[in-house]
Amino acid sequence: MSIAHRATGTEPDAPEDPTLALLTVEEAARRLRIGRTFCFRLIRTGELESVPLGRLRRVPAAAIPEFVNRLRAANKSAAA
Repeated sequence: MSIAHRATGTEPDAPEDPTLALLTVEEAARRLRIGRTFCFRLIRTGELESVPLGRLRRVPAAAIPEFVNRLRAANKSAAA
């Protein structure tokens, strides 16, 4: 386990907890297999839903499959 993962208590390939309702931006990025900075860009442009939680920003777990479905639909319409 790396030092960074010891500090957070997470493994890089740790199984995802399906019971989480809100994800950190890092968790959302990991599920999408994208970088944290790109995930913040998707949030800033409104492509990926997020909600404020005090001073924090969280991504609803349901927003991940919705985002993927929109990508797939856009890809299908572009290919047609």
